[in-house]
Amino acid sequence: MGTNVLSDADKRVIIAKRAAREIKNGDYVNLGIGIPTLIPNFLPKNVEVILHTENGMLGYGPYPFEGDEDPDLINAGKETVTELPGCCYFGSQDSFAIVRGGHLDATVLGSMEVSETGDIANWMIPGKKVRGMGGAMDMVAGTKKVIVAMEHTTKEGSPKILKKCTLPLTGKGVVHVIVTEFATFDVTPTGLVLRDKESGISLDELAKITEPAFKNR
Repeated sequence: MGTNVLSDADKRVIIAKRAAREIKNGDYVNLGIGIPTLIPNFLPKNVEVILHTENGMLGYGPYPFEGDEDPDLINAGKETVTELPGCCYFGSQDSFAIVRGGHLDATVLGSMEVSETGDIANWMIPGKKVRGMGGAMDMVAGTKKVIVAMEHTTKEGSPKILKKCTLPLTGKGVVHVIVTEFATFDVTPTGLVLRDKESGISLDELAKITEPAFKNR
């Protein structure tokens, strides 16, 4: 496979499929903007989850078919979604009470950087216009399992998994699992542990695009 063969679309699908494996049947899950929103399309048939959005929707489904969109049914990224049986709605205060009360089993977020100790930087780049931090800081602080689903490197080929984040942090020591198009890492007290990798990339190739050292399970 190498590290430069995949298209952006291929990477997004591979990452979403990998991240979907981290979700367990019956989990209450929040999906961040970007790659994580693809996950409902790749959940195994025997896995049913209850999806939560910060804007006050619980129990939504995948993207609607073209022509079936309802502009009133949107996720936190303002993308149209579908209702599932039992779907319910509430205000932002209740939505964030779910998060801050520790009622979410998992959240899947994209990120610009993640450190070997589980720090995450995904809300701003200094000097660039930012609309706001959104709910990411609440998510990483209040959710039982934090999964990062992101491309392994920047567009320039620099590692996004770092010894130490260089961008402003969203949370410190909060990430449990890192999922990329090439590998899945567990974040442990003794460092990163490679759980699995794509067959088309060697350990040496993976090490070259991952700044910290990692153990091979």
